Amino acid sequence: MAALGLKVFSVLSNILTSAIEAITGKDKDDDRSWRKPSPTDRRSPCPMVNALANHGYLPRDGKDVSLARLITGAKEGINLAPDATLIVGAKALQASSTGNILTFHLDDLSKHGVIEHDGSLSRNDANSGDNHTFAPEIWATVAAHFTSETISIETAAQARKDRLAAAPKSNPKFHLDDSGLRFSAIETSLYLRIFGDGTEGNARTEWVRTLFEHERLPFDEGFKRSDKPLTVAELLVLVKKVQDASS
Repeated sequence: MAALGLKVFSVLSNILTSAIEAITGKDKDDDRSWRKPSPTDRRSPCPMVNALANHGYLPRDGKDVSLARLITGAKEGINLAPDATLIVGAKALQASSTGNILTFHLDDLSKHGVIEHDGSLSRNDANSGDNHTFAPEIWATVAAHFTSETISIETAAQARKDRLAAAPKSNPKFHLDDSGLRFSAIETSLYLRIFGDGTEGNARTEWVRTLFEHERLPFDEGFKRSDKPLTVAELLVLVKKVQDASS
């Protein structure tokens, strides 16, 4: 039954993507070079979303991002299948401050408890007053686990587990509900899949560090977009592996 539900969801998301692309058309700006965001550009707490904007797969100013643009941008940039993108996209629209229920600004993702959660791998908790800016001191505690050329599922799970254990010690208001825990596991699973070997993990450490530390897709370091779309089904396989390795 669960497999059937995923298949139906995937089919519907692909139909939705085709429909919106037909209406909105392709973006006229084909420049996918990395650019550092300007002080007025809006960015999210998510390094991957920010990297897509820094490369022009999403609006570089981070404003008025449509679900169609998010789906096509993620597909073009990292070959994230529409069904997987909708996991984030549907939540993002819930946090929208644009006045249009069909769009959101990237910094809307900073709204605590929607997608953003305590215990981020690279950001301070919301209680600190800034939950969207890259925090090198937090990331350093996570990256300290990555001592080999690749990051296994077990290593990634341990890095996440240790970060979640450390966060409450510096945040008396730390709170992570089931939804936050799920998104935390999804985030780890995403970098393992995008920069690794399918659902086996082994993400290239240099590529992962480039994403988190520079919010750039590591094309210069040899990364190539996978020919195989990353689907919800694959993501769920990795999420379970991360959760099992964290127990």
